[in-house]
Amino acid sequence: MVRTLPDIPTLRERCRAMAMLDAILSPEWESRYYSFDARWAPGEQMASMRNGSGDAWSIVFSPSGAFIRGFDHESPMSPASNDGELWPGLVDAVPQVFSGCVDEPAFSYKGTLEATVCLWRQHGDDRWHTGELDLPDGNDPDGADRLFQVLVEGTAVAYHRFAEDYYETTVDLEAVGEVFALHPLSDELVRRLNADLVVADLTDDLIEIGYPTRHV
Repeated sequence: MVRTLPDIPTLRERCRAMAMLDAILSPEWESRYYSFDARWAPGEQMASMRNGSGDAWSIVFSPSGAFIRGFDHESPMSPASNDGELWPGLVDAVPQVFSGCVDEPAFSYKGTLEATVCLWRQHGDDRWHTGELDLPDGNDPDGADRLFQVLVEGTAVAYHRFAEDYYETTVDLEAVGEVFALHPLSDELVRRLNADLVVADLTDDLIEIGYPTRHV
């Protein structure tokens, strides 16, 4: 399923929208599920997910394209289940332009990339690529379907379903749709999602995420 992710620009905008929605629903950064850092490194941006239980993904958007790593801590493909080694073939075919992502300390544990899923796509590619893997038996052995479900579906309805379950609150679906469409925030829109906030409270998040502040 994860190979059906959209092209790089569309994926980046989905990530921005989900991060902005989480910023509104969860003012405390530590409690958020989705995040986006538009200034993660020179020339690079990063979208991320962490569920608080050890699962995570990271997407690095760079001048070369995009690199994705996902980590299901209970997967039989986890380095923890394989003497600290990555699953055979997981990163062997990663292009050199993404080698820094494979070696990125922020994505690693004891010097090894925390990953059970790995994809990449260079600008000009017509699809996402993965290594040649011999997957273990079982349903969703690498955790990709579960980790990337909301991102793959890529709709306001999918995020709405996630948010009501994760944050255990009622969420305005129409407001979610407006943010998913990257409409500039207004106090009225923000209050429909979180009655305790206005746009001014989100200034730092707007900058970090690079969320549009006016129609273009």
